[in-house]
Amino acid sequence: MTTEELIRGLVADRHVEPRVDRHLNVSLLSGTLLVTLICFSAIGFRQDIVSALGTVRFLFKFAVVVPLAVFAVGATLRRATPGSDFGWWGRLLPVPAIILAFGVLAELMAVPASQWMVRLIGSNSLNCMTIIPLLGAGPLVMIIVALRQGAPTNAGLSGALAGLAASGIAATFYATNCFDDSHLFVVTWYPLAGTILVISGYLSGRRYLRW
Repeated sequence: MTTEELIRGLVADRHVEPRVDRHLNVSLLSGTLLVTLICFSAIGFRQDIVSALGTVRFLFKFAVVVPLAVFAVGATLRRATPGSDFGWWGRLLPVPAIILAFGVLAELMAVPASQWMVRLIGSNSLNCMTIIPLLGAGPLVMIIVALRQGAPTNAGLSGALAGLAASGIAATFYATNCFDDSHLFVVTWYPLAGTILVISGYLSGRRYLRW
């Protein structure tokens, strides 16, 4: 049997996909609950959360990280079985980056150039680079374990998508604690922190999802 015939046989097996979906749904729910527990018991909301909720810059962060989490999770689910593609989720993945790019452009136009670097560096970058990977580690492990039930065709890519989904989940919760709301800060440090999870997911996928 050739590899192509094996893939077609797995795709034709209708008993595989529901099982994979269940494993992934459980892993995503468990990972999100774990992040919720850790975030709100050990990290907590920023002190001015009530007043921050009335600002556009604070809410804008969620207009980026929430779609990122949703679209990355959708793409991960789509790629969980052999021979599957991204579908619409793959086309939607660039949307959060586009939204953030418009936000950065608006801030560059509204803020004096002398303040750009100050806002980019912020005062919370170390926490961002530390907390997002730590929060996302649990969901990443759970998603990788669930993906082992589906035998995805491209192990590295599926692992990287799992890392992106985990980073989106982690960033959503971390944003409630982060008090650097500048778009310049978000476009710099959030992706850098998320890259740690994406690379970890890629390497984990290459090792644990190959078949």
